Amino acid sequence: MAAPPDPGAPSPAEPAASPAEAATQATRSLQGLSTELTARVPQLLEAMRSVGTGLELHSTLDRICETAAELADAEYAAIGVVAEDGDGLSDFVYYGVDETTAALIGHLPDGHRGLLGALIHDPTPVRLANLADDPRSCGFPAHHPPMRSFLGVPIRVQGEIFGNLYLTEKHGGGEFNDYDLNMVRVLATEAGIAIGNARLYEAARQRERWIDGSVAVTTALLSGGDAEDALQVVAEQACRLSESAAGIVLLPSEEGGMEIVAVASDEPSAALGVIVPPESAIISELLAGEAVFIDDAATDPRVMTDLARGYGPSMMLPLQSDDRVLGTLVMPRARGARPFTEAERTLATQFAAQAALALMMAEAQRDRERLAVFEDRDRIARDLHDLVIQRLFATGMMLETAQRRSVVPEVQAGIGKSVDELDTTIQEIRTAIFALQQGPAEAPSGLRTRVLREINMAAVPLGFKPSHRFLGPVDTVVGELTGKNLIAALREALSNAFRHAHADRIDVVVDAGVILPDGQQGVRLTVADDGVGIPEGGRRSGLKNLKRRAESLGGDSWYGPGIADGEGGTTVVWQAPY
Repeated sequence: MAAPPDPGAPSPAEPAASPAEAATQATRSLQGLSTELTARVPQLLEAMRSVGTGLELHSTLDRICETAAELADAEYAAIGVVAEDGDGLSDFVYYGVDETTAALIGHLPDGHRGLLGALIHDPTPVRLANLADDPRSCGFPAHHPPMRSFLGVPIRVQGEIFGNLYLTEKHGGGEFNDYDLNMVRVLATEAGIAIGNARLYEAARQRERWIDGSVAVTTALLSGGDAEDALQVVAEQACRLSESAAGIVLLPSEEGGMEIVAVASDEPSAALGVIVPPESAIISELLAGEAVFIDDAATDPRVMTDLARGYGPSMMLPLQSDDRVLGTLVMPRARGARPFTEAERTLATQFAAQAALALMMAEAQRDRERLAVFEDRDRIARDLHDLVIQRLFATGMMLETAQRRSVVPEVQAGIGKSVDELDTTIQEIRTAIFALQQGPAEAPSGLRTRVLREINMAAVPLGFKPSHRFLGPVDTVVGELTGKNLIAALREALSNAFRHAHADRIDVVVDAGVILPDGQQGVRLTVADDGVGIPEGGRRSGLKNLKRRAESLGGDSWYGPGIADGEGGTTVVWQAPY
């Protein structure tokens, strides 16, 4: 039966005592009592010393359970950590139950019913001779070891209830006595101090990890590298820091919704490129700059994509800077995982704000670089038009004059051929000028035209124009999503050839008549060069990005020898279904 309330215990209606006062109240009854209790004081002091050792929170809870069991001569001990909202338990740490038995029992207690649930709402010491006799008890699940005697004591941290310490099954079959209760109450007070210290240490470490993650994201975004690689860093850091099943970055799409542009997950994901429609209530909230926290993504009616069905607690945070929403950062945990704490939500929100600021700065930096490139292209186009074409045209007129004056047929034929070559060269230069002056928004929608535009744009930094070949009905069979990813893959491959390969020749082939290994029809992009090849230990993030893009569509990407003599250079192959 329940023990009578102890005069020294703080009433729920009374203000909580300080740790020192609580310890004094709990130990006051030790004076003048039996030699049995006096003999156990050294054991209590040793237990208090043991509990105060170490700063890692979960190991501290394990140590408290083991120490309490030894101090009260109990076979089993546990700590139920009360959830932040006071509804149930957020964690349950136990001692005395082996892993095999724990696996057979299955789910840990959640504190929503039974005696454990009652102690959450009425955190006072409880001592029972037999658990089954208490009307609040709801019995044990299958495979649970038998437990009769019970002792429960609340643990307070800085005046607030942290959880309850439970002890069951006194060795020898007896009951827990007043000495056990007083000893465990003193230990619970010391445990509260140790838990408070461990919490502060864990919070400091957690803040440090998030700060380091923010620094890594800022460095990646401002390093001047590929924007997609930088967004992948954001997703990877968010996944790691939040201990989520995935990290996902979405950017606004032309259709009005948001497109998944980066995914970090231990499991392969088909989410890359998926567009969440604007009709989603969640998208509306995110675009309005509001954070969205979901308890269970699999059952939330606001979630409109099947990809979320495998996830549980989720944080969806707008990447917002200066009232402008640049995108969204999503951190979902697996189904059944613990919910995000208030501290985690706050740190993740700060991380998202820092990432958004870095995105803005990176975007401004890319705009400056793009403007410099456009200005340089305009200058090159003017020089080509005003100088090169005029000189070629004048040279052609001089050759035509020489042709008319010559009486040797062979000379006339040779000069005529040279003039024709000059005319062709002038037309090619004019085409290059048009490509240089064409803005991104002016690009036609046909895949063939977009491929040619990328090749013409790459010709400027390369110093030569890559050759190209199209096989099959490229414009009619390749879908928009696959086409968009193919263009991104071509841009990455040409960029690698310019920055790393130092190639003199590049061949581009787009084949829309490929049968993929799984029997589907697909399109294959091949970019081969005669450069220096990929050195051992060289950077391969771009190639990994190509493979990730292809796999998200159900395709693949790989690389091999190029077209230089002796199999030098590099060939990059990217393929995906229509």
